[in-house]
Amino acid sequence: MYAVPSECPVCHDDLHVSQLICRTCGTEIRGRFEMDRLSRLIPEQRAFVEVFLLCEGKLNCVQEELGISYPTVRSRLDEIIRALKRERVVPAVAAPMTPAVPATPPVADTVRHQEILDRLARKEIGLEEALQLLEEI
Repeated sequence: MYAVPSECPVCHDDLHVSQLICRTCGTEIRGRFEMDRLSRLIPEQRAFVEVFLLCEGKLNCVQEELGISYPTVRSRLDEIIRALKRERVVPAVAAPMTPAVPATPPVADTVRHQEILDRLARKEIGLEEALQLLEEI
C-alpha cells in the first residue's frame, strides 16, 4: 500500500481525505476529513519522528540509529518543529467547545516557501539568508 500524500503535486496546498474504506467489510465513508499535523509532514520527517520517539527523545540515540552527526540530528529536529509550528491550531473564538481550525498559509506563501528551499538546495543562498527570507513571509 502507498503512503498517503499530504501535499498537492500541482499547487503544493494541503490535501484532504475524502473517502475511508474498511478492509474487512468494504464499508465506505465519504466526506472531508483533515489529516493530523504529523501526517502532514513529509515521509522523511515522519520517519525521523518515529526514530526520535523510539529513542525516547535522546538525540545521541537518534544520531546512532540514523548514522548521522549530532548537528544534523538537531537541524532535522528543528526543521520538524518549525513545520509543526506552521501548522499550529488556532482555537475558535465564538465557541470554545468547537474543534479548532488549522492555520494554513495562503498558496502563494507555500509556493514562496518552496522557492526559498529550492534556492537553498541549489546553494544559491546560504542557510542564514534562507531562514531570514522564510521568517519574512
